[in-house]
Amino acid sequence: MAREFQRGHKAKISDLTAGTDLYVGVQISGPGLTFDISCFGLDADERLSDDRYFIFFNQPKSPEDSIQLLGAQSGDTESFRVTLDQIPSQIKKLSFTATIDGAGQMSQIAPGYLRIVAGGEEVARYSFDGSEFSTERAVMLGDLYLKDVWRFAAVGQGFDGGLDALLKNFGGEVAEEEPEAAPQQPAVPAQSQAPAFAPPPQATAPAPSFGAPPAPAQAAPAPAAAPVAGTTPPAPAAPPSPQTFTPPGQIYTPPGAPAGQFTPPGAVAGQFAPPGAPGAFPGQAQPFGGGTQLAPVPPEANVRVVLTKYAEAPVGDRWTEQNTNLVRATLTKDAPILAKQGSMVAYQGDIDFAHKGSGLLGKLTGALTGQGMSLMRCTGNGEVFLADEASRVFVIRLQGEQIYTSAQGVLAFDESLETEVRRIEGAGLPGGGFFSMLFSGTGAVVVKTRGVPVVLPVGAATYVDGNAVIAWSAGAQAVTTTSLRLRRSGYARQTTEAVNLQFRGAPGNFVVVQPFEV
Repeated sequence: MAREFQRGHKAKISDLTAGTDLYVGVQISGPGLTFDISCFGLDADERLSDDRYFIFFNQPKSPEDSIQLLGAQSGDTESFRVTLDQIPSQIKKLSFTATIDGAGQMSQIAPGYLRIVAGGEEVARYSFDGSEFSTERAVMLGDLYLKDVWRFAAVGQGFDGGLDALLKNFGGEVAEEEPEAAPQQPAVPAQSQAPAFAPPPQATAPAPSFGAPPAPAQAAPAPAAAPVAGTTPPAPAAPPSPQTFTPPGQIYTPPGAPAGQFTPPGAVAGQFAPPGAPGAFPGQAQPFGGGTQLAPVPPEANVRVVLTKYAEAPVGDRWTEQNTNLVRATLTKDAPILAKQGSMVAYQGDIDFAHKGSGLLGKLTGALTGQGMSLMRCTGNGEVFLADEASRVFVIRLQGEQIYTSAQGVLAFDESLETEVRRIEGAGLPGGGFFSMLFSGTGAVVVKTRGVPVVLPVGAATYVDGNAVIAWSAGAQAVTTTSLRLRRSGYARQTTEAVNLQFRGAPGNFVVVQPFEV
């Protein structure tokens, strides 16, 4: 049975199928619309550094045949054959895209899908429709990407530009059209005998859950499509399950080990209650306000005794809060961290620091959403001390979980964590929403605040100033809303503060607010 994906969901290919010979089918249609569907083979910087790996109607396969355009078959508007174990090492991502050829917008499309078939059996399906888009003329549907192992991501990001803009954003060049060269249609496998990796014929293919698409969906493709180069990232289709956390003060547990339901310090187990002042944050071993309390030092003590209270804190686990404003990361080989550029205040041991580029898509996404990060990669064996303008810092430890925060509030995190920009839906801001950063996986995120934050339980009507929110659990749904109860004179800033975030979610979800507005 095919695994259903929603926008933003990811999975290892090995969790879907043991095979490496994959069929990728795209079904997309709309009244009076013609679509170009293509695949971009991108390098580690998410650039089309080799245009031989731009697979479209006029270049139907890669040099070694690891990526092949097959044409319309088995109910799909366009299809591809991807042999993962033959893809050259310089190709790190395959981005499958659709572009409207001519006039039209993606909001006009009928329900469609991208699916993965292995050994004649559909193993993954990402469904979409026009309600997820507006004026976009191109959309990045899904990615096959290499991160230790090959993975699949349902993307669904719209892009207002056409094919030319997509090519330029991925570092490609737009070639001048040659009228005398008629477009060559890709060779389509004989319908009477489909290859073993492909899905069964249309008569026996599983019907889409949303119903049969309109007739234009069966038309052969026209020119080419392109990946969506970092425009407005969408919001998750449904709120994830409530968050769980490693109890404060514990050492990491192996990935996959059960983690207990998060209970703030001082709260009754199984019942969420906000921590008392000064309070503690999920994953923090001690309350805000300082480390271990030491006995007062007598005035006559010498220099060494006086400085004892500032001695380096004992090693806890990989991340240790030295004090309220300083965190220490203990590095080992092959376990790097990413930290804000310029945040290193000291280090011990053999540590290397290097700039961490975000690639073209990352830079464009950061510029458009405000969730860009300037990072350095710290590797080696030793200890690194990190701080940022004496902001308070605390460590959030994730065990296969997720948490939302703002990129501007992140000091450092384990490179093993996955990051993704998500849009917060709602009215009140240009474009109908704004953005946050989603961290997921197993590892730690170091978050900074101005002042001592407060952790609020998410109730039926929890509203937070969007300029003061720090983080919230993945199970809490956030939407933008304009304040109707306060006059503008009640705000210190009369323009932006009229927009709040409303949080909803099941008991156990929380939101963290700092006493400072960015």
